[in-house]
Amino acid sequence: MNALVKTIHAAAEAGHTDEVIRFITQGAGLNERDALGRTPLMAAVHGNKVQTVSMLIDAGADINIQDNRLDNPLLYASAEGLKEIVEMAVAAGADTRLTNRFGGTALIPAADRGHVNIVEFLLTCSDVDVNHVNNLGWTALLEAVILGDGGPRHQQIVALLLQYGADREIADRDGVTPLAHARHNGYTEMERMLSNS
Repeated sequence: MNALVKTIHAAAEAGHTDEVIRFITQGAGLNERDALGRTPLMAAVHGNKVQTVSMLIDAGADINIQDNRLDNPLLYASAEGLKEIVEMAVAAGADTRLTNRFGGTALIPAADRGHVNIVEFLLTCSDVDVNHVNNLGWTALLEAVILGDGGPRHQQIVALLLQYGADREIADRDGVTPLAHARHNGYTEMERMLSNS
């Protein structure tokens, strides 16, 4: 074993799958937490080590455990654009109702960060709630308009959200609708999509 790798979490984050297996056979817990509250699975997700993530899921690691920042594999991977891990998490039964520290489901940060492929996957291959409202009072649609740049990726996301039932009438806490935000930001194409006409 690499002398520099002292814990199962370090091995997982580095993608040293054989060492992770060795730690497990020597009695390390599959869902053991480090100082950040991360399981070995979550450490592997942070390292974007797909093979290690796959092995830990197959070994029975709990896909839904949240760390000290309330991230878990699905929430973190969706925010960071790690589509392969998002797909693996959903296939492993990740709970799409769990929320991050902002009270948002996996769909919301994927939408605001412009991860079109992840938004499309979550809408088509999971039971994520397209109209979930986070702690800021924002839906994925609102975040895509407010935090997006109005460009092609965020336009695609707005179109996808509307296609899969996003309610364009859900306004923010100040009563401002996605359409009004798009108009205010000068996002002409989004404004067109969000208009009822």
